[in-house]
Amino acid sequence: MPNSVILSDLSYRTDDGHFLFQDINCRFGSGLNGLIGRNGIGKSTLLALIAGHLAPTTGHIAVPARIGLLDQSFSCADGDCLSDLFGLRDMLALTARAEAGTLSADELLKCDWSAAPRACAALERLGLEPLLDTPLSSLSGGQLSRARLAALNFAEPDFLLLDEPSNNLDRQGRAALCRFLENWQKGAIIVSHDRELLDRMDNIVEMSGHGVARYGGNFADYEAAKETERAVAERTFTDALKQKRKTVDATRRRAESKARRDANGRRMAARGDQPRIVAGGLKRKAEATSGRMTMLNARQEAAAADALKTAKARFDVVDPFTVTLPPSGLAADRQVIRVEALCGGYGGKVLFSGLSFEFTGPFRTAIAGRNGSGKSTLLAILTGRLAPLAGQAQIFVPYVFLDQQVSILDDGASLAENYRRLNGGESENECRAALARFRFRAEAALRPAGELSGGERMRAGLACVLGSKVPPSLLILDEPTNHLDLDSIAILEAGLNAYDGAILLVSHDRHFCQATGINGEVYLT
Repeated sequence: MPNSVILSDLSYRTDDGHFLFQDINCRFGSGLNGLIGRNGIGKSTLLALIAGHLAPTTGHIAVPARIGLLDQSFSCADGDCLSDLFGLRDMLALTARAEAGTLSADELLKCDWSAAPRACAALERLGLEPLLDTPLSSLSGGQLSRARLAALNFAEPDFLLLDEPSNNLDRQGRAALCRFLENWQKGAIIVSHDRELLDRMDNIVEMSGHGVARYGGNFADYEAAKETERAVAERTFTDALKQKRKTVDATRRRAESKARRDANGRRMAARGDQPRIVAGGLKRKAEATSGRMTMLNARQEAAAADALKTAKARFDVVDPFTVTLPPSGLAADRQVIRVEALCGGYGGKVLFSGLSFEFTGPFRTAIAGRNGSGKSTLLAILTGRLAPLAGQAQIFVPYVFLDQQVSILDDGASLAENYRRLNGGESENECRAALARFRFRAEAALRPAGELSGGERMRAGLACVLGSKVPPSLLILDEPTNHLDLDSIAILEAGLNAYDGAILLVSHDRHFCQATGINGEVYLT
């Protein structure tokens, strides 16, 4: 068995006949291989193919003997505990009977006394309590992700496949994940949009509509290589555009020169300065030359047009998103939020208490804390969706709350209809201009919101909120980068950086917070 994953001429077609990718050839060796690409390009499908959960349409996959997969979907039965996640329920029952002295000699031979200690050690390495009877239903999303990773490690696979492993992890969970990967000595393919995690990779493999491309080094090295590609693509596009113009100018000059010669020939023929046989020969020669010139012009123009089209396609692919937004008008001394002795929770459970803070002007602050500390609960109280248990929370300026699902959008309405609903009084031209700033042009503005991908949906939400004549003074976001691909995160960052109002957000993405100028923190303990 190989110690690498080798893809040979791999293609996969969906049930509707659409090829998700075709003729992929790639080798994933030892070390950490970060797999990136826009949402919908086929990253999760590729992992499922490598794990043997799907069959390729064509091509071949060579894999090590034991593959460990951490995918994004997970289900368990009622009453399942950590021991079930590790596959140890029967073994623990067997060892318990052995300790009670009720096993036969043959049954004693089946006991693996090291299983429970090894499982507990795997849990501890991921920062979890080593209690195998812990119900899975009692774990937060981040704790469950870490427990699943611990169970994978316990199974001792030869190669790891991790699909967005840092989703739902708090700061401590991310640190535990990074420690785990630092100590991993075999090969791994890690699908992620988490740039802090991707900066720990040994290689970056990018999936796109053109196939796969490998970049040696971590994500910072990848970004440097992509910037070089962008500069080359822009230069190629500019050169192709110049060549196209030169070709058109040369064609025009040749046509003008030919027209002058033809006119001179007609004048000479009209005066009878040439014998008829000579005039006829010159006419036939001119016609032949004209035909060759027409073909030459057509070939040169077609070649120049093809070169321009190819260069433009490459340039468009790597062209970064930029946007200019109207000012929010938020004054530096304007009171925005005041929280006094706030106590929050739900279902009889107190998550935080005695919380007080106040913000003025265009502040940029993150709400941080462990999974389950009440970050989303605090946002719900601030936005009036949940009553506090005690204390007060007030917002004094116009604000918009964008959750992970961008619920402000009506799925059954088009983007243009959503924009007009959220920005009453703006004209059709103003609506189209605002959507176009966020790359929803022409027919794209008429797409139903329910048809948008996660990244498109966040971009549409930003367009509807920030593209108005007067954007809100405060923008509140809850884990905005979750489930977004890297391109969508870059667009989100550009939109927030162009916005001059206040921002309050929940995010565990340190790179995203730095990129958007988040310089304050409210930490919930």
